[in-house]
Amino acid sequence: GKLPAAVHAIEYELEYGRDRLEVHQDALYPPGSKVLMVDDLIATGGTAGATAQLIQQAGGTLVGCAFVIELVDLKGREKLPDVPIISLVEYLDD
Repeated sequence: GKLPAAVHAIEYELEYGRDRLEVHQDALYPPGSKVLMVDDLIATGGTAGATAQLIQQAGGTLVGCAFVIELVDLKGREKLPDVPIISLVEYLDD
């Protein structure tokens, strides 16, 4: 990994391969911290779903997600079924 010290890590599928996310084991303090995930884009939900798992692995509680753009047709929300999601722009491929 790229981070120094002990980390939580998760590998996940991309459209054309695999990737890995890491976070320091002490990144969420105190344990049980509430986390709002903010990202520029949700498409298939692969990165968002992996991030949600990583937050849980690190002892946090994902309380919501905010995205600037959502590619609705790719159904990324389905990877986060129990999480409130806000998107500023929803793009539909007509």
